[in-house]
Amino acid sequence: MTPRDKRGNPAAQPLEPHKAPPPVPVAPAPPPRRSTYFEAVAVYERALESMQRHDYSRALELLNSVLQLYPEEKELQERVKLYLNVCERHATPHDVAPVSVDERLFAATLALNGGRYEEALSHLRLVRDEDPDNDHALYMLAVAHAQRDEHAQAVAHLERAIALNPENRALARRDPDFEPLHDDEAFQAALDAPAGEAAPPRGVDRRRPPRPKSGR
Repeated sequence: MTPRDKRGNPAAQPLEPHKAPPPVPVAPAPPPRRSTYFEAVAVYERALESMQRHDYSRALELLNSVLQLYPEEKELQERVKLYLNVCERHATPHDVAPVSVDERLFAATLALNGGRYEEALSHLRLVRDEDPDNDHALYMLAVAHAQRDEHAQAVAHLERAIALNPENRALARRDPDFEPLHDDEAFQAALDAPAGEAAPPRGVDRRRPPRPKSGR
């Protein structure tokens, strides 16, 4: 029942107290940046600038310094590692294909000594095409074919090498790489020296050409 005053009028309702709006939650303040953070970022940005100039060696140096000097910057280091992989791929020098006769002979020598006969043959064929009378290349071709048990090709190249330079005959006699041909009659015939043929000077090794000069 509605309360009334003395005159019978409805009594005034008491006012409800004013309610304040609920407080807005405040996000916690971010932790203060370490003094090293800005230094690390500066080095990192210099590394990116070096990458843009394609100076990958310098970029590698700067990125590695971020890893070593600022290990506490975990988030930055994750980005550094991604760019390190890119720089390493670009900074790694690629093998330069031999171009000159001497470079190809040297590459063929390394391939022969490593048992990579197909690679040696590819280099030596290019030398033969460019310089058909290069007895050194022909001798090495004979060696490569002998090691692959390709007797006919080995003997043909050896005969040509001997015709151009008779010293190759005596070299072939004591070369263990011709062991697969020792029972081959054509090989034995190629080693039969005419009377009075001089022996080659000591120390000659047709398998080891001088290292080519780096300049071209």
